[in-house]
Amino acid sequence: MELHEFCQLADLSEKEFLIKEINGKSIGAILVDGVVHTILNYCPHEAAEVCKGKVTGTVLPSNVGEYLYDGNQKVISCPWHGWEFDIKSGKALFESEKSYRLKTIKNSIVNNKIYVGV
Repeated sequence: MELHEFCQLADLSEKEFLIKEINGKSIGAILVDGVVHTILNYCPHEAAEVCKGKVTGTVLPSNVGEYLYDGNQKVISCPWHGWEFDIKSGKALFESEKSYRLKTIKNSIVNNKIYVGV
């Protein structure tokens, strides 16, 4: 695995992904609670550019007619079908016979520059 420069730390936001092509792969980077998270910009459902989806909190499991919103758990909603994935782990927030998850990419920060391993 080779490290590639992605961007300056100051280029990132906590509201939306910064998307770049590195070594032929589309990768998105975002800050969550001050921590950099990088993922492959590919939804495992039908190959949408998942990093172009909305970054929000999520509705928690609750009783019928009750809606509990967790604004602290950051998820990315696929722009095509609304599937939600936890940004930190890449894990889908729904249960299915298949185990869907986003591919997380290792990153490191050196001198305020973010590098990704691709």
